[in-house]
Amino acid sequence: MGHQSKLTAKGQTTIPLEVREHLKLKPGDRIAYVLDSDGGVRLVPKNRSIGELAGILANPRAGAGATLQAMDDAIGDYLADEDERIRRDLDDGRS
Repeated sequence: MGHQSKLTAKGQTTIPLEVREHLKLKPGDRIAYVLDSDGGVRLVPKNRSIGELAGILANPRAGAGATLQAMDDAIGDYLADEDERIRRDLDDGRS
């Protein structure tokens, strides 16, 4: 089953040493508890600084990104479509 710990009356537990070492946890680090759809729970350490994340992603391929203008145009198109849909739905509801 892996590692275990006991829950106290205050709802506290001690994370086993091997788990703390694996997650590189230090006193004062924050941990997120993620509830999985299968009923399990994952511990996600929140102990990395922004500086440590630098370089984690590969450089994008040339031409792979969108320009700000292209993003603005796409947002504008989406909003115009949504406005049209909402107006149509309102008109259908009044008929």
